[in-house]
Amino acid sequence: MATPQFTTSSHDTALCIIPPRSLWPRIERLRSRYDNAYGKWPPHINLVYPFVQIDAIPRAVEAIQSAITNLADEGPLRICLDTADVFKHRHDNTIFIRDNSDSSPLTGLRRVVLEALGQEDDGGHQLHMTIGQSEDMNESWHRFLLQKANWLPTVQWTVDDLHVLVRERSPAGGSEMKPWAAVSMRDGSIRRFEPPQSFYSEPQPAAEDEGLPYSYTKGDTWKKTLLGDHAESSSAEVATLAVASYNVLAEFFHPPSQTRYPLIIKNILSDQAKADVLVLEEVTDDFLSYLLKNEDIRDTFPFSSWGPPDQVDVEPLPSHNNIVVLSKHFFEWELVPFSREHKGAVVVKFRTVGEWDDTDFRPLILAALHLTHGLKDGAIAARKSEIEITLKYLATKYPEHPTILTGDLNITTSSYTISQALEKKNISPHAVASVRNFDRTFREDGFVDTWVASQLEKGTASRDIHETAFEGEQGATYDPTANPLAAEIVGSGFNMRPQRYDRVLVKGEDFFQVVQFNTFGFLTEVLQEEGKDMTLHASDHWGVRAVLRLGPVPESQRPTIIGAGIVPVKLKNAQGSLVDTKILLDTLRQLGSIPSDEETEKRAQAFKILQGVIMEPPASSLSSSPTAAATGRSSTPLVVTPVGSYGLGAWDSSSDIDCLCIGPFSSSTFFSIAAQRLRRASDKGIKVIRRVRAHTGTMLELEVQGIKVDLHYAPSQAVAENWPDALEIPSSTPVWTLSPQTLNKLKPARDLDYVRRSVPDIANFRLAHRLIKAWAKRRGIYSAKYGYLGGIQITILLARVYKLLAGEATVVSVPDLLTTFFNHYANFDWKNDVVFDSFFHKHLSYRRTDREPMAIIGYFPPSLNTCTAASVPSVRTIAEEFQRADRLLGEEGMTWSHFLTVEDGNFLQLFKRYIKIDVQFWGGSLTKGRSFVGWLESRCVSLLVDLNRRLPGLHVRFWPARYVESLEAATEDEESGSYQGFYLIGIDKPKETVTDERVLYDNLVSILERFGDQIRGDKKYFDERTSLISASVAKAAELKTLVIDDREWGKYTVGDDESLDEDEDDEPQSSSIYEDYHAVHTSAKKGKTTNSPRSVVVTKPEGAGKFRTAADALNRLRWDPALDSGNYVVGYEDRFAGAMEKGLDMWKSEQTDDEFIPQHRILYFKRRI
Repeated sequence: MATPQFTTSSHDTALCIIPPRSLWPRIERLRSRYDNAYGKWPPHINLVYPFVQIDAIPRAVEAIQSAITNLADEGPLRICLDTADVFKHRHDNTIFIRDNSDSSPLTGLRRVVLEALGQEDDGGHQLHMTIGQSEDMNESWHRFLLQKANWLPTVQWTVDDLHVLVRERSPAGGSEMKPWAAVSMRDGSIRRFEPPQSFYSEPQPAAEDEGLPYSYTKGDTWKKTLLGDHAESSSAEVATLAVASYNVLAEFFHPPSQTRYPLIIKNILSDQAKADVLVLEEVTDDFLSYLLKNEDIRDTFPFSSWGPPDQVDVEPLPSHNNIVVLSKHFFEWELVPFSREHKGAVVVKFRTVGEWDDTDFRPLILAALHLTHGLKDGAIAARKSEIEITLKYLATKYPEHPTILTGDLNITTSSYTISQALEKKNISPHAVASVRNFDRTFREDGFVDTWVASQLEKGTASRDIHETAFEGEQGATYDPTANPLAAEIVGSGFNMRPQRYDRVLVKGEDFFQVVQFNTFGFLTEVLQEEGKDMTLHASDHWGVRAVLRLGPVPESQRPTIIGAGIVPVKLKNAQGSLVDTKILLDTLRQLGSIPSDEETEKRAQAFKILQGVIMEPPASSLSSSPTAAATGRSSTPLVVTPVGSYGLGAWDSSSDIDCLCIGPFSSSTFFSIAAQRLRRASDKGIKVIRRVRAHTGTMLELEVQGIKVDLHYAPSQAVAENWPDALEIPSSTPVWTLSPQTLNKLKPARDLDYVRRSVPDIANFRLAHRLIKAWAKRRGIYSAKYGYLGGIQITILLARVYKLLAGEATVVSVPDLLTTFFNHYANFDWKNDVVFDSFFHKHLSYRRTDREPMAIIGYFPPSLNTCTAASVPSVRTIAEEFQRADRLLGEEGMTWSHFLTVEDGNFLQLFKRYIKIDVQFWGGSLTKGRSFVGWLESRCVSLLVDLNRRLPGLHVRFWPARYVESLEAATEDEESGSYQGFYLIGIDKPKETVTDERVLYDNLVSILERFGDQIRGDKKYFDERTSLISASVAKAAELKTLVIDDREWGKYTVGDDESLDEDEDDEPQSSSIYEDYHAVHTSAKKGKTTNSPRSVVVTKPEGAGKFRTAADALNRLRWDPALDSGNYVVGYEDRFAGAMEKGLDMWKSEQTDDEFIPQHRILYFKRRI
């Protein structure tokens, strides 16, 4: 009988071989990502395609049945696909796997089938199984995919059936190949499938060892770990768990460079990155193969979610960029796919770590993410969907389990990047709202950001926060401004900003306690490229690590938190135009509260010059010290750091630079040698104004390129040697075993450092701080020395509110923060409650006394209350101003500009009567005048205290400024060496006061007379020959012509000016601090070797006239209005110590005075400056 002829031209039918379902997972993992036919075709090898027409299938199947029945005697047909290859087409390429043998059994089978169909086999057909497609054979993506196909473990099975597939088209336009019949290779029987069912209608099968980790075995291979060996839970043994996440940056060119691999491993194994669980993102086949060969990695992490892809029995990773989990603890894992290709969450379940609830054990769950990147509407929508899928999956499958969510979330955090993208219409306002709601979504689902939790309590943010930082850039893990790899990838534009992409979030009430949070990945190497040194970074991301304490803390170990003393903060949202942060920024710029870029650069340059002059060693030191030569700094431990508003980054144009030096020298030695070096640097724009000795210690007042600088010093070699790490060392350690005065000098730097590192967002904090400061200045309550608010008080008040809000809510905008700030303190009970940071003071040891009407607690010892100058009247004024501010912000139509500029009336018009303190000085010495005025200002608080004590029913308000009749006249008086100014205190008698007005007035006059007598009675500062002080009651009409004097008289409180020339000799022009130190001490030692007088005989030149007597010179210097007596010193001969010096203003001429020195002992007069 003749063989029937069948036409094989239909693409709607196919005769193929399909592998057993158990082999599908390893094939489908690649096909699902790279094969366009995935979901339309099962994994298959086409024997005949195109096949016969649909109506001819029954007859064709019968012919095939007859043909293969004859093959049954030849034994089972074994297929082995062990080689990858490529078909090149016109527009794309097909990557497939095939049998590498010369005589494949499939070839004979195909020939038999074709003969049964009446067709001839031309022998040119390559039987294969398609893995995927690529566009260009020369592209790296093609080569990476071909490598994956090559690394796919051998796919082999015995063929049991031949499958006939038919195409079923859908109304939407797609199609799918479905089984029509199967022909048994054993007996030729035919099984029909009616109706044909989709291969993908039922869940995809999982391999028997699916989800089990690999572990390293002695045979130098990685094997799947058996579940039974690690089924028992042992959570009691796991007290802490360190979880780290690190995006290692995939290589995108083939062959991949391995240059960074050793450095990545070095960072992973560093002390900062040591972890129990490590989540890696952007892991490639090549990197994982390299990583798992490292012995230290094998020892540190016994379990890995994937094995080395170059191992013959291990599959390649499914995507080019993958998530891999390494762990010390056994786990199981599963992939939760997202809608986008190559995206999904790796959900890990730890069998041996978890939470016990009575007899039930709930394993710890970890979800590792690498969300879609990009700041486009589509990418943001995808990211939102991926977060929702992950959270829904966790809530459904593991609702009560303690959970960790970590990885590269790719959530844009920089407000600058977001606003610029919106302005350029790269994203829509709806997308912006989604970006800003991501953190709220996590919070509402119960997740806590470990970075935020650690920062609020321990202060873990980086110290390297630039003043130009924007909201959302603190804690950045992706920083193109600091990481060249990130900068190269980003390129330019508004994306060149730091972002906090990488997170570690935890969910589990009372189960997780954040012990520590830190970033890592900062280790670099120097490479030689084209004869130049190039710095190699490990990745474009920094890694993140959270150390977690597991399980509830026993009651005996819990820190005592003064819950009753914590006044809760309730969020109050800004309304109307107050919501717009941009308007707030514009308002502060218009008021000069935000300095320009030029001012910022000028101050930075001034600080750099000052730092260089103090620390820069001479050329001789550099040549003799390799370390000094490399750093450009002296090897002597010496620190120069900004403090105050400049250190915080919240300064304005009127602010000075407060600078603190820390070193091994005594204060007297440091200031002596610093003065020498600073004066020699006059060509750099440095001018030494004076040295001030106050109760808080000595300081130098400088001017650097026109900017006023206050230079302080704290002697501590241990702190300087360990800087800046010393700032995080507990106060109980020996490093901080210092004198109270030294601790007091270091306190501003320590408080500032903690605030900068612990507030939720330093950029937002600075902006809010600037507005509060501008408001306080305009309302006359910005002056700590008068009992009002100063920089540190505002800092503590704001930090407390911000951190409490962050501890309960999500991201808080600046307008909402400010509105809440004023509302909270408008209702604050200043008399009974204490302001303190409960995240820092777990058990506050401070006890408030009755003499402290306000308590705003700082952070570090020795003194805690920062409001020691506060009085009942000043606190009442502050409270009233907070209440007024809260009312204004609640008014409809209020704007930030109106809030800061609206006036309830000039201070000179607020009261009917005022206390007028008239202070006058004359006599030529501006230095002495400033000292007198400063001392007087320090006594004004005592007057307010006395007024409140003796006249409690009287409302008084001190305005923290001096008034003069006319600024022009005052300036002329200053030039002539005299000064007159007024201090005003508004007084108001409440209506309910029953005290007779006359009695009230008499008591008031009595208090003022007593105050005047106290001032005049202190002979150290008050000299009746050059000073005048009076205090009286004046009507408002008598003061309406007064204007505020903005000159800096009496800036520093009680203190003595010292000679700048103490211990000074002419020194060589180039010397280091260390050399100056030895020079000063050598000079001091030489001076102590003898007590003989060191008089100098001055020979009078021939023809010269008579010398003036010492008395004449003394009187001229004291009383000549063109001379400043405070600028001169008297050199005299001490009977025991030899030649000495004393300030001219301190020289006593009265013979009855205890400090009188006969004038014949005067050797010379010398000008200080």
